[in-house]
Amino acid sequence: MSATDSTVKVAVVGVGHLGQHHARIYTELPGVELVAVADVAEARRREVGGRLRVPAVADYRELLRQVDAVSVAVPTLLHHQIARDFLLAGSDVLVEKPITRTLQEADDLIAVAAAGTRVLQVGHSERYNGGVQALAARVQDPGFIEVHRMGPFPGRGADVDVVLDLMIHDIDIILTLVKSPVTAVSAVGVPVVSGQVDIANARLEFASGCVANITASRVTGERLRRIRVFQRDTYFVLDYANQELHLFRPTSPAGPGKPRLGRVDIPVARVEPLRQELLDFVSSVRSRRPPLVPGEAGRDAVAVAAQIIERL
Repeated sequence: MSATDSTVKVAVVGVGHLGQHHARIYTELPGVELVAVADVAEARRREVGGRLRVPAVADYRELLRQVDAVSVAVPTLLHHQIARDFLLAGSDVLVEKPITRTLQEADDLIAVAAAGTRVLQVGHSERYNGGVQALAARVQDPGFIEVHRMGPFPGRGADVDVVLDLMIHDIDIILTLVKSPVTAVSAVGVPVVSGQVDIANARLEFASGCVANITASRVTGERLRRIRVFQRDTYFVLDYANQELHLFRPTSPAGPGKPRLGRVDIPVARVEPLRQELLDFVSSVRSRRPPLVPGEAGRDAVAVAAQIIERL
């Protein structure tokens, strides 16, 4: 299918917590038609389909060869099969993070997309956070990165552990900031409520000398999404949720042996990351250019996540 000169016909498979927002935003984008939504849960698909006034089907296969593009927002274990079916049917695909459970599945999707000249985008929506984009434009040679992503158990995503559920966001962002091969990985994690690892800490060492320390938890009362990036003479603090970015650098010392750090508030264009992600996807469908987060980037994040999981 080609949607370069006409309305882009899209569908959403899986309209749970996140997929419903994919569907909502598609109905709000110019030049985009939400053809249908699919979900195995009857009540859920009827509610979302009714609210958005689009057909709702139980079996996603009814939509194959009916749409130009699709968002796949189902549990991770289903990502590979559903995304693959749509790619083979000629649709461009945005698959939610993580791209797949395994590297083999990720490699297969990338190969299928390439063979059919299809767009394959991965839903690392944090990349579209205005604060992340402002940070990425300013980081030059990071030496140490510290990340905390914590919150209460969401009641979803328990088909995978916290590394693939939450930490994967920060792995992807760190890889874009450091731009250097990972040389060593260590990790510790504990299952608390789900039977999977629910809180984990990982240490990544890079060939550049940079070290990243990442903590992810889905069993913490406090909600915290923050990254600190340290480089020579400068460090950055980003609050993901509030899209607030601060830079700290040495200023005139207060006295002998008393260095002082001054804070600079970096302007951030506050956006709805998911909306920006879908705009990028639709633009890629129309122009045939690669999206900001192609399948290869999703695969790289899963490769590091696999090393972390192996050491838990």
